[in-house]
Amino acid sequence: MNLSMKWLSDYVDVSGIAPRQFSEAMTMSGSKVEGWEIEGSEIEKVVVGKILSVTAHQDSDHLVICKVDVGAEEPIQIVTGANNVFDGAIVPVALDGSTLPGGKKIKKGKLRGVESNGMLCSLSELGLTAHDFPYAIEDGIFIMQEDCQLGQDIQSALGLNDTCVEFEITSNRPDCMSVTGLAREAAATFDRELKLPKPSLKPGVDSIENYLSVEVAAPALCPRYVARMVKNIKIEPSPRWMRERLRASGVRPINNIVDITNYVMLEYGQPMHAFDHKYVKGGKIVVRTAKPGEKITTLDDVERTLSPEMLVICDQENPSAVAGVMGGEYSGIQDDTNMIVFESACFNGASIRTTAKKLGMRTESSSRFEKQLDPQTCIPAVQRACELVELLGAGEVIDGIIDVDNSNHEPRRIKLEPDWINHFIGINLPVEKMHEILLKLDFKIDGDYVIVPSFRGDVEHKADVAEEIARFYGYDKIPVTAIRGVANGQYTASQKFESSIDKILLAQGMTEVATYSFISPKYYDKIALPADSELRRCVVISNPLGEDTSVMRTSTLPSMMEVLSRNYNNRNKAASLYEIGTIYLPIEGRDLPEEKQVITLGMYGENADFFTLKGVVETLLSSLRIKECDYVANSANPTFHPGRCADIVIDGQVIGTLGEIHPVVCENYQIGGKAYAAVIDEASLFANVSEESGYRPLPKFPASTRDLALLCEDDLPVAVLEKTIKSSVGHILEKLSLFDVYRGQQVAPGKKSVAFNLTLRAADRTLTDEEADAAVKRVLKALAGMDVQLRG
Repeated sequence: MNLSMKWLSDYVDVSGIAPRQFSEAMTMSGSKVEGWEIEGSEIEKVVVGKILSVTAHQDSDHLVICKVDVGAEEPIQIVTGANNVFDGAIVPVALDGSTLPGGKKIKKGKLRGVESNGMLCSLSELGLTAHDFPYAIEDGIFIMQEDCQLGQDIQSALGLNDTCVEFEITSNRPDCMSVTGLAREAAATFDRELKLPKPSLKPGVDSIENYLSVEVAAPALCPRYVARMVKNIKIEPSPRWMRERLRASGVRPINNIVDITNYVMLEYGQPMHAFDHKYVKGGKIVVRTAKPGEKITTLDDVERTLSPEMLVICDQENPSAVAGVMGGEYSGIQDDTNMIVFESACFNGASIRTTAKKLGMRTESSSRFEKQLDPQTCIPAVQRACELVELLGAGEVIDGIIDVDNSNHEPRRIKLEPDWINHFIGINLPVEKMHEILLKLDFKIDGDYVIVPSFRGDVEHKADVAEEIARFYGYDKIPVTAIRGVANGQYTASQKFESSIDKILLAQGMTEVATYSFISPKYYDKIALPADSELRRCVVISNPLGEDTSVMRTSTLPSMMEVLSRNYNNRNKAASLYEIGTIYLPIEGRDLPEEKQVITLGMYGENADFFTLKGVVETLLSSLRIKECDYVANSANPTFHPGRCADIVIDGQVIGTLGEIHPVVCENYQIGGKAYAAVIDEASLFANVSEESGYRPLPKFPASTRDLALLCEDDLPVAVLEKTIKSSVGHILEKLSLFDVYRGQQVAPGKKSVAFNLTLRAADRTLTDEEADAAVKRVLKALAGMDVQLRG
């Protein structure tokens, strides 16, 4: 919201307050100022001049020599190529050493041998357009018609001396998106009188009932609809004072009727629309929802297809405007417009937001309506528009107002509890001072209750009342106090578990990375995911920034591979990375997907191989006290090498996969060596955490050791042998270590030799040789059923 300080001065006296002081005070009271700008501040040494004579340049066909009176003792000579100058013309003159917008410097010099002591300026050279001064021409010297003095600074002569303050208005304060709303805040901030005169109109002519009727068929979406009419319209430029205020507020002047609607929107915060009555078929306005497939061509000449949840303003035949967003092509003001309808309405904010978003046409009006405006502002706004029509002589106001009010407004009453407020803020303010602050903001006091004004929809509870008192008491005056009470916040078990994962992986020399949950669907091609894979069924983003972020990932592997690829191609010799990220799995019949946390590991480099990665995973699982798991070969996963991939299985449930990335996938990511990755479901890990570990004293009795060299089929996993040995030995097995796997001349083809060391110990006695030998016999008997023999 850009606020003109000249405009603000109509309602509250801010004279003597510097822009910086004004901005800081308004920010401290809750109306954040982004910055301010003084119009024409870039213009220096540009004055009003009068051309005394125009003579031809002897050495040029297009240059002329002008004698110009700039209010100095002697006229100055300026050479120009403009063809619209004449004797007696009042023009802006940039003197020697002057500065124009954009930092352009003007110095005296010679043109074709003739001295020129400055420059005559056009509109564009002063940063203006023909919208600011409609009588001027775009491409020529600005011939001024303003009442001014020779030698006067051009800023004051043209009204280029306003101060514009830019506010950042939060969505809960739509009342401050207006000059009157900010004037109310300024009056309370600086403790000055607020002057908000009510619109005053002369008795009208004729009767609106002879020309118009209004039907609101969707009262839930249109709480209030107000209409007034004006006939015998005279379309012409607005007066300079109105054009100046619109320009300072960032709005381009167009003509008197359009400018009136924009002026009222800025002044009261209430968007308005002016319909040409001749295009209101049947003299009836109907506010309804659109029919399926109904179309409208809006003022920007684009045909738009409407849907049933959208609110439209119609005549008896077709839509004339998209309510709260933009008018139709025939609803605007034309040069031949003779009779207009002023619409001042209030629409459901959520409906306007949805409509504007679906149509892709967010406008100044829609951005205001979507914040839910006050229905009680509709009448004052339309009355002000009609008052301006009379003031500008733009037409004759027709008597009567059509007001369809479905707002059912009842003033909100909140009990004022001074003791609670003082305790809540941490101050000691008398109740009389509280009343004073609230009354300045247009609240009313009724005994022990505060009556909230209709435009303050954000004030709902006593805490909101306390906030109003605190911000005008002064946040900087509130004493600093220690936090009272005891903070009982603590991490949940799952949060502690995730923190442990971080610590364990970091301790193993891995580096954490963070990637986006939005990916491209093409990423699944790069990891060789089959076309019919369920993982390709993703949640699609309705308004993506681009194709690369158009779907929610169902796998974290593509993201990890992108990071590994980036590191490899940046010539990092090795990388060992991990991420605890989220995947999003769509669920049939549900709007929201299932979100799952997964641990993703990735590595490459000289010291990286399958067993290094498996060691990281085993360390992670053992440190987290995860139940004993199995590693089952998996040759079906297309992302991994078919002979170097394994699933991590606990109690028959696959909780993750680890292995070497398929060479084709590495090639897709431009990784020239081998890469390794693992993906583990975090929730499954958490569900399989063992009981808290207890203290185990040092053993009192010696251990017995036995070595077993076993001959078995080459394709028999060592993990199967380990599991069989552990189950056969029982509780006296303290440690089982694999120390050799051999394939060679002493072993038959298709066979391998696997050697284990068994550490046996009893907690309550020294094991005898017979007990140790018996344990070994049980192992050999169990292995014999698997065609595993003791190697001779």
